[in-house]
Amino acid sequence: MQRIVSLAIDLGAIRLLPSRLGWCLSVWTVLGPIGSAGAQMPAATVRVAAVQQRELASEQTFVGTVVPLRTSTVGSTVEGRVVELLVREGDQVKEHGALAQLRIEQLQIQLAAANAELEVRKQELSELRISLPEEIKQAEDRMEAAEALAKYTGSQLQRARALFKSKTISEEELQEKESAARAAQEKYSENKVALALAKAVSPVKVLRAEATVAVQEEAVRQLKDDIAEHTIVAPFDGYVTMEHTEKGEWIAKGSPVVEVVELSSVDVEVSVLESYLPRLRVGMMARVTIGALPGESWEAPVAAIVPQADVRSRSFPVKVRLKNRDGPGGVLLKSGMFARVSLPVGDRASVLLVPKDALVLGGRSPVVYVADPLPQSRGGNVASAQGAPPAAEPAPGPAPDAVARLVPVELGTAADEWIKVRGGLKPGDRVVVEGNERLFPGQPVVILNREP
Repeated sequence: MQRIVSLAIDLGAIRLLPSRLGWCLSVWTVLGPIGSAGAQMPAATVRVAAVQQRELASEQTFVGTVVPLRTSTVGSTVEGRVVELLVREGDQVKEHGALAQLRIEQLQIQLAAANAELEVRKQELSELRISLPEEIKQAEDRMEAAEALAKYTGSQLQRARALFKSKTISEEELQEKESAARAAQEKYSENKVALALAKAVSPVKVLRAEATVAVQEEAVRQLKDDIAEHTIVAPFDGYVTMEHTEKGEWIAKGSPVVEVVELSSVDVEVSVLESYLPRLRVGMMARVTIGALPGESWEAPVAAIVPQADVRSRSFPVKVRLKNRDGPGGVLLKSGMFARVSLPVGDRASVLLVPKDALVLGGRSPVVYVADPLPQSRGGNVASAQGAPPAAEPAPGPAPDAVARLVPVELGTAADEWIKVRGGLKPGDRVVVEGNERLFPGQPVVILNREP
């Protein structure tokens, strides 16, 4: 027996085993609580909480399937020939990432011509904005010159009329002055109208040129959009699960290209009999296990209760939403996986609850550590759980008041910060909630709190 115990506590042997928890479970199975070796371990400081017993609804387990949060059959909005299929089944894609490329050479030629035409329109607009003010200025100058001439010929006419009354000039000379005055006044009127017209038409010409530029800009934008539509992109982050075309194929408008699923979160869909519906609600916690991932479990909320039953089975689809994570082959949870979902919809029953912090995960099964009172020898020294003699030298540090006992448990659904468990526990057992990640079975512990 001494040889077995020595081997169990040999650190070199521990390092050769796959994990500390696996070693603990092996030693616990063979030897039970560690005896004098446990007493020789340094005491660990921990905090504990009492196992509770409550009346809660019992769990019912339902068989379900992992389904993607979203599935999209990505189609083409235009027709054309596929020049490149950029993804394959199983590829991870990002939102707006390119999936396939259609031929765009003709559109690129049209775009180049449209850009050239747009440049011409912009130059015409720039010329108008420069020339129109100059034209108005020239019209103002002409009107001012005509006005001055009209005033001059008008004064000449008044003088000629006075001279004609005094018989100084002839009637023919007077008529010449009158004709010159009328011509000057008509010229002034014409230039005045031309100036007003130039001022009125100038903004209209600018607006028309700006509209022409805008129309051509929209033509360019339309061609750019057409070119963009020839690149098929992913609607969201996800994975390609199916290809519907290949390089060189001609696809029509609306034809499918690839299928993309979103797996950052997934739903586990189960069918629940209508008799359980009154006890179901959105948001209640469920426990999910995946057949292909033994030892893994999830606590997740009910995301949806679909109000449409299968008339043949009288069962309703219920969806439990899980946050996915990375695994060895991409995401851990993949579409179509077999799953089991435990929901608290059965009759009320007495169950045991432990705080979630008491769980030690990562091994073949979840475990908790129970802080058992230290058995005392007749002399008051600490004895081992196996009845071994006390250690010759007390372990350094504070005096221990309990010993850690490892208990494998089966998990149920969560109730707030507590979780249902089944295993070798009883109400009132003190389970370790802080410091349990460093414990070994049979290790002495110092309890920092006094949980009843």
